[in-house]
Amino acid sequence: MSAGRAVAGGPGQWPVQDVVGVGFGPANLALAVAVAEQNAHGGGRGLRSVFVERQQEFGWHRGMLLPGATMQVSFLKDLATMRDPGSRFTFLRYLHDKGRLADFINQKSFFPTRVEFHDYLRWCAAMVEDQVRYGRQVYALRPAADGDGPASVLEVHTRPADGEASGDEVLRTRNVVLGTGLVPRFPENVTPGPRVWHSSELLPRAAALKDRPARRFVVVGAGQSGAEAAEFLHREFPDAEVCAVFSRYGYSPADDSPFANRIFDPAAVDDFYTAPDEVKESLLGYHANTNYSVVDGELIEQLYRTVYQEKVAGTERLRILNATALTAVEEHPQGVRVALRPLIDGDPRTLDCDAVVLATGYRPSDPRTLLGPLAEHCLTDGQGRLRIGRDHRIATTGAVRAGIYLQGAATEHTHGITSSLLSTLAVRAGEICDALLLDRAQRTDAGAEAADLAAETGTVPLPTP
Repeated sequence: MSAGRAVAGGPGQWPVQDVVGVGFGPANLALAVAVAEQNAHGGGRGLRSVFVERQQEFGWHRGMLLPGATMQVSFLKDLATMRDPGSRFTFLRYLHDKGRLADFINQKSFFPTRVEFHDYLRWCAAMVEDQVRYGRQVYALRPAADGDGPASVLEVHTRPADGEASGDEVLRTRNVVLGTGLVPRFPENVTPGPRVWHSSELLPRAAALKDRPARRFVVVGAGQSGAEAAEFLHREFPDAEVCAVFSRYGYSPADDSPFANRIFDPAAVDDFYTAPDEVKESLLGYHANTNYSVVDGELIEQLYRTVYQEKVAGTERLRILNATALTAVEEHPQGVRVALRPLIDGDPRTLDCDAVVLATGYRPSDPRTLLGPLAEHCLTDGQGRLRIGRDHRIATTGAVRAGIYLQGAATEHTHGITSSLLSTLAVRAGEICDALLLDRAQRTDAGAEAADLAAETGTVPLPTP
C-alpha cells in the first residue's frame, strides 16, 4: 500500500514510535501511565510513545468542575489501582503526596469532589509530560511511504492547535491509539452562540454574566449535567429564575446498586464482548439507567426540597418544566427567546431568558473521519460499525499492518457501557499496553527493528513543497 507521495530524505531517516496517542484525556493518560510503568519495571527496551493533545495543558471537563460536585465513581477506579494497586499513580499515592491521606479517610467517602479528582489527573499528567506534545492537533493519518507492501508504519501529521499554518510536523509510528473523546450534542436546528451554550462550557460562560443582572436561565436536559447546571445557576444567581426543561415527567435516579454496578467491572467487558448481538443490545438497554439521562439521588432530593421550600415561601425561582419539548431557540443581542411545546396539552409557549444551557449530552466522534483513506481498510460489521478486537484494535484488511486502537464511546457496541467511562480505564490501558508489547515481540523484520533502535525519538518537520 503506497502513501502516494515521496518524503525528502527517505523514510529510514525518520524516527519510528511504538505508539502515538491522539488526544490526551483520561483514557490516553491512563495508557501513558501504563507505558511509563512498563518501561520502568519491564526490562529491555521500553515502548517509545508520544501523545498529541490540542489543549495547552491537561484539562478534563473544566467547564463542569462545579464547587462541591462529587465524582460518581469510586476513587479506587483511578488510572492505576484496578491494574496495579501498588502503582505510584494511584489516587491514594496522590493523597499521600499532597499530605491529605488521613483527612480524606476521615471523610468516610469513596467519592472525591470533581475538582480534587481533576487535580489528581493533572498530578499524573505532570509525571508523564515527557510523552506529550501539548498545543498540537492531528489533522491526518497516512500510511508511510515505504513502498507498495502492507502499511506497517503510519504517519501522524500534526500542526499547532492555534491554527498557525507553519510548524507542521509528522510522527512515524507502528501503532496509533485514538482517544479523542466525545463531541457535544446539540438539539436539532439549535446553534450554539454567545448566550446558547453546551453544559461543558458552563463555568466560564456563567462567569462572564456575573457582572450584569440576570433575570432567567433555561436549562435543557434531564441528566446529571442538567440537574447540576440548574442547581449551580440557582445558587450562583440568587436573583434569577432557573427553568429546567425536559421531556421526562421528572428526574430519574441513577441505578448505583451493587448488582447493577457489576456492569462496570472489568470482567463484564469480557462477558459483553463474547455475547451475541441481541444480548449486547438487551444489556445496554437494561442498564442504560446506570449512566444515561439519570441523576444522583441526593441531588434529586436537594432540587425537590428547593422547589417545595420556594412554594412555601411564595418565591418560586427554580421551575421544573417537565414533559416539555424545546422546539426553537432565537438568540438576539439582549438575550434568547426559547420556544417550548408542552407534551401533554400541546399548547406552545415562549420564554425570554438571558442564556440557555444545553445539557443534551455527547456523541462519539467517528474515528473514520480522522483516518481518511485508511478508513477504507477498516472492517465493519453488518450494521456498518467498526469491527474491534478484544484488545481494542480495529480489524483491518491485509493492506494495513500497523495497529489502530480505539478508546471511548466508539467501542460501546463491542465492549459495553464502560467504554466512555472511567470505571475500566486502568485495566483497558494495561490491555492496550500488553497488545503493543506483543505486537513488537511478533515483528520479524529484524532490520527495521535495528533501524528503530538506532533512531532518536522526536519529530521531523514536513519538507517544504
